[in-house]
Amino acid sequence: MKKLAHLAFIFLTSLTVLKAQESPKEEDFYKIVTPSIPEGIILEVGGLTTLPNGSLAISTRRGEVWVVENPTSRTPYFKKFATGLHEILGLAYKDGALYCAQRGELTKLIDKNGDGKADVYETVYAWPLSGHYHEYSFGPKLAPDGSFFLSGNVAFGDEEWWRGESRVPGRGWIFHITNDGKFEPYATGVRSPAGISMLNGELFYTDNQGDWMGTGGIFQVKKGDFMGHPAGLRWAGLPNSPVKLTEKQFFAERDNRKERDANDRAIKPENTRNEDPQFLYQLKEKYDMVRLPAVWLPYGVHGVSTSELILDNTKGDFGPFTGQVFVGDQGQSNIMRVVLEKVKGEYQGASIGFRSGFQSGVLRMAFDKDGSMFVGETNRGWGSAGDANQGLQRLVWNGKMPFEMYTVKAMPDGFEIEFTMPVDRKSAEDLDSYKVSSYIYKHYPVYGSPPVNSEDLTIKGVKLSEDGKKVRVVVDGLRQYYVHKIQLEGVRSATNSWSLVHADAYYTLNNIPDGEKLKVSELKTTKSGVAKAAVETTVKEHVSPDGKGKTTAAAGKAPTWEEVKPLLAKNTCLACHAADKKVVGPSYLDVAKRKYTNEKIVELIYAPKPENWPDFATPMAPMPQVPKADAVKIAAWINSLGK
Repeated sequence: MKKLAHLAFIFLTSLTVLKAQESPKEEDFYKIVTPSIPEGIILEVGGLTTLPNGSLAISTRRGEVWVVENPTSRTPYFKKFATGLHEILGLAYKDGALYCAQRGELTKLIDKNGDGKADVYETVYAWPLSGHYHEYSFGPKLAPDGSFFLSGNVAFGDEEWWRGESRVPGRGWIFHITNDGKFEPYATGVRSPAGISMLNGELFYTDNQGDWMGTGGIFQVKKGDFMGHPAGLRWAGLPNSPVKLTEKQFFAERDNRKERDANDRAIKPENTRNEDPQFLYQLKEKYDMVRLPAVWLPYGVHGVSTSELILDNTKGDFGPFTGQVFVGDQGQSNIMRVVLEKVKGEYQGASIGFRSGFQSGVLRMAFDKDGSMFVGETNRGWGSAGDANQGLQRLVWNGKMPFEMYTVKAMPDGFEIEFTMPVDRKSAEDLDSYKVSSYIYKHYPVYGSPPVNSEDLTIKGVKLSEDGKKVRVVVDGLRQYYVHKIQLEGVRSATNSWSLVHADAYYTLNNIPDGEKLKVSELKTTKSGVAKAAVETTVKEHVSPDGKGKTTAAAGKAPTWEEVKPLLAKNTCLACHAADKKVVGPSYLDVAKRKYTNEKIVELIYAPKPENWPDFATPMAPMPQVPKADAVKIAAWINSLGK
């Protein structure tokens, strides 16, 4: 009996130790706080800015502006500052006045008598509209000289709802309003530029996946730039346009690329790995004004509807990432962290996960004076993973250091990764702790692109710094212009043996740096075999007893979740759908309940019918890029849920 009691004690003690050593998650460092909002106030947030006195100004999609006094207290005080405006999707403060971007104008709001309400609504500049519902206007953002930058969303086609059109000047453009109220077209090629930001005095914007945009991206913007979407080129010939690329040049070059690719495939049939491969960098190689994104955000992983960029200027009050950038996502209700660097005069860098779990779609962010981050949210008309219609929340760091990749930098022969704390040397010098692969997105007139030209790259060796905080990962086969997915699943911290809170970084390699490469003699090349053994075990579990095929390959059997999940991820299906809950679109279980045949589901993947799902605000776009074999397996798996 005593022996049994002793064994039980050891077992329970072991469980306690294991629990204590579990690696902490996002929420263990950054807490989401929901302020008290008075009943009757609906904050479909379109703009946020912190005022000099510490109050928070909020603009809403319903056309209101609120000022919140003592916004971090338990009882913040909300006061309506302005009303009756048209879908305000941005807010800025300058010289005692608030400026907002309405659908069709930049408006100055002035409180002349000091009663906390705007007395004057002054039109700074009004731009044309066609009346299309999708002609959103974003901004304003203050330039260093006090002037303003704004951006104009494209309209959509009448027959193909997702195809961007510029029906009036300014749509599909980033434009500049000077200090004397003049309109200057600045750059074009944008599709849905929901986030426009000034970072250390330089202009950036974010775009959303759609036609000509394979996935969401972060772009630096300079005067005369073209970012890839051709709709705005309709106005490039106007006298005051700084953009020198024309519609004719764009489409002629596209046709030339198609012809060259076809000839190349005819000469070398093995080059058929892509159907009609065309990439944005090919256009840049001919036209200097083409601007590549500094960072491509992996669709469905780091968002589906990219929103605002914000620079961490809190000097450590928000954690260890001062000087880095955060980017929100409306569709997935989350925030990513972005590490930027300049290589050969161009920005590039990595996106890393940061915090998920917000109650609605993340659209705007602003830092409070105490270093916490206010997050403004909405999902009306767009849908989001957080199922609340709107929200204002606050993200607060608890002062504890997370184990994260602090920076990721490109090297002539790979990448240098710096950590927030020293790593365990044994795990960091094991090549099986790492995996690097690369891929690219197509630039073509289809809604989004799956990752294409994917390749796993060989890791030749690693070199860990003496202090254990930096590791050089030497990689064979770096590819310029490609996204490099860097996975560090096996790396552990030195003190607690924690795994990384976010073990993946997606680095957009626009330029490979020059410089000296590490010698083989400097590298550690040890492989523990642990990762390889895990992969082999997984493969064996999915092979039939006779070794001739996967267990689910038998006639009449649908794929398992483990088998279909990579297909759903590869084709970006998981960005909008989950197995058993509504996201942007219906759950797969709800689709199964419709009792479509497998063939019908395949048909609907390629030619969706949004009218079948009237309760979902965001229509599904056609997905012609999904291979037929994948679509067949996905359809079979969906229908297996109904059984």
